[in-house]
Amino acid sequence: MNIHRRRLGLAVMGWVVAAFAVLALPAVSLAAEPIKIGFSMSETGGLAGGGKPSLLAIEMWRDDINAKGGLLGRQVELVHYDDQSTPSNVPAIYTKLLDVDKVDLLISAYATGQIAPAMPIAMQHNMVFMALFGTAVNASFNYDKYFQILPNGENTAIAPSAGFFQVAMSMNPKPKTVALVAANAEFAQNVIGGARDVVKQLGLQVVYDQSYPPNSADFAPIVHAVQATKPDIVYVASYPPESVGIVRAANEAGLKTKIFGGGMIGIAFTPIKQQLGPLLNGLVVYDVYVPEPTMKFPGTEDFLKRYQAKAPAAGVDPLGYYLPPFAYAEMQILGEAVNKVGSLDQDKIAKYLHANSFKTVVGDVRFAPNGEWAKGRILFVQYQGVKGNDLDQFRRAGTQVILYPPEFKSGTFRYPYDANKAAGQ
Repeated sequence: MNIHRRRLGLAVMGWVVAAFAVLALPAVSLAAEPIKIGFSMSETGGLAGGGKPSLLAIEMWRDDINAKGGLLGRQVELVHYDDQSTPSNVPAIYTKLLDVDKVDLLISAYATGQIAPAMPIAMQHNMVFMALFGTAVNASFNYDKYFQILPNGENTAIAPSAGFFQVAMSMNPKPKTVALVAANAEFAQNVIGGARDVVKQLGLQVVYDQSYPPNSADFAPIVHAVQATKPDIVYVASYPPESVGIVRAANEAGLKTKIFGGGMIGIAFTPIKQQLGPLLNGLVVYDVYVPEPTMKFPGTEDFLKRYQAKAPAAGVDPLGYYLPPFAYAEMQILGEAVNKVGSLDQDKIAKYLHANSFKTVVGDVRFAPNGEWAKGRILFVQYQGVKGNDLDQFRRAGTQVILYPPEFKSGTFRYPYDANKAAGQ
């Protein structure tokens, strides 16, 4: 009897252990599931020149972090969709990412116009939102879980113009008049609004201030109208396709002014540099990284070397100076915060991001209370001595000379801008 009872007891214990093992299977399975990071990205359309290189950089980070064991001991999976450079596509993508794909973390597409439509979705779900190269997006939302990867500084609206006008006002005699040109799109309107504030503070007379419809193709009438006002300064806020059109129109019209350029997005993309070639000479534009000797940060050159080795097969910007290092840095920051917090708790991750400084491939980053960089580092560079359409000249120092900020200055400002002479500078 005792033997039978003992056997029965052992059998019951065995069943209980087996039952607990079965019940434990879902937990084991859950622990093995990847951490999913969701985002939209402009892989086609007018912003693809920045979107596709950014995606490659994010994929490089994923591969690097997974090789080190992932986040919280789990592999990382990227879940992303092409927003086709169309802001109206963005809300549906982020709704799907959160409600259907059930992603654990959120990052943004590249560009102001793609970030802003995603903000309400991120806020409704109380998600930390890492944003890539947006200007003044959080000014209207004041979201405490928004963190921007763009070295504008805390006052992000004036960053794309303040340095430009400081360079302009260093001339002797000082300029007195300015023409302002901008796309009727969110980024450009944010930037031109900041430029108006700077111009007012400097006491410059505005002789032209007009916006043009997005996706405009013919900029000759605009350039001729600007030229008729004879401004000392021409400041432009534009997206990539328009930036190309405006530079070409300025050269064809023989624009004469003392300084020309501004917040012209796309000029920093290598394919556009190659396309425009000598037409760039004399242009002074906003940038974030150029291969000048004053720009040395630990890890940047190694990242760019690895990126440039992958770029040809991926069919993206072959140099990758403008966006890829910052996209990679964005992921470094998010990854560190998750691992340090030890969970995917969005409140705790946001608190950590606000409280700490991060070492990245683009230097040290610390966030201001509004989610922007606590210390800005926007560059204004002048193209000098560009000859033909050779790629390698843009790898060399001296072609994209840093004029601002002073701590990174690498050359002398050449003026006045004259499109008829620019190619010979």
